[in-house]
Amino acid sequence: MSEKKAKDFFSEAEKLAIRDAIVAAEKNTSGEIRVHVENHCKNDAVKHAEKVFARLKMNQTAERNGVLFYLAVLDRTFVIYGDAGINEKVPADFWDSIRDQMLPLFKAQQFTQGLCTGIRLAGEKLEEHFPHQEDDKDELSNEVSFS
Repeated sequence: MSEKKAKDFFSEAEKLAIRDAIVAAEKNTSGEIRVHVENHCKNDAVKHAEKVFARLKMNQTAERNGVLFYLAVLDRTFVIYGDAGINEKVPADFWDSIRDQMLPLFKAQQFTQGLCTGIRLAGEKLEEHFPHQEDDKDELSNEVSFS
């Protein structure tokens, strides 16, 4: 993997595909899904994802049902981080099971497909526990964020 900036890791078409996957996953749930990409994670990836989660204001959703897909692309590290509301409802190994389905795609350099698969799976579980309500509003951006 060449040393390029995180914001250039995905093509514009790939960013659009990821955004579209988020829109589709959120269509049937009040849950919120974000993807954040950085080059490196110098600290514990889970603790850092938690900080990114807060920085993106994902911990301020009405039902605390946000899910962050965090990638440190040059370190080949990723974390799926769910907020308290969703974590109370899913089995303890739920995020690991999504990770395990994404990992083969990532290993095959199919990062967009891997993310879209994870987003779809998270959306299905969010829909099960936090179905869309008529007064739901999209609380967070669906765009991939970078730092």
